Amino acid sequence: MGTKISVITPILIITGMIMAATASAEIYKHADKEGRITYSNTPTKGAKKLYLDPSPAQPRPTVATPDGFPKVARKVQQQRDLKRREILAEELAAEEKLLSDARQALKQGEASYEALKVNPAQSRHNVVNSEEQMKKLREQVLLHENNIVALKRELAN
Repeated sequence: MGTKISVITPILIITGMIMAATASAEIYKHADKEGRITYSNTPTKGAKKLYLDPSPAQPRPTVATPDGFPKVARKVQQQRDLKRREILAEELAAEEKLLSDARQALKQGEASYEALKVNPAQSRHNVVNSEEQMKKLREQVLLHENNIVALKRELAN
């Protein structure tokens, strides 16, 4: 344990020194002939050094665990996580099947719609109904595609 502390202490000190050095960097303000203002950390001809008060460090809010809050054993949590992944994988498989079915229905709907448009004997009413049906089929495909993306993202976590 003493070795870890002796290694970590110098690292923390060096990190603190670097942070302090960058926090106290000098800032210069320069206005060119057109009135454009430029701020920089390197001095240039005609630039004025700005003296800024350092902002106080914001304390990180602490959230205490309430007394009596139930604790979950590591093994129990791992089992829950595995079960969650299994459920997500099952949902993904189901969504992929639904997407396949929705794409097939859309393909069939597009063929029927094209046949209606080609046949001038069909009423305008049938064409309009077919257009509405095509819109619904496209929305179903998009819905399942979005669900699959969301499930894959969740499984990647």
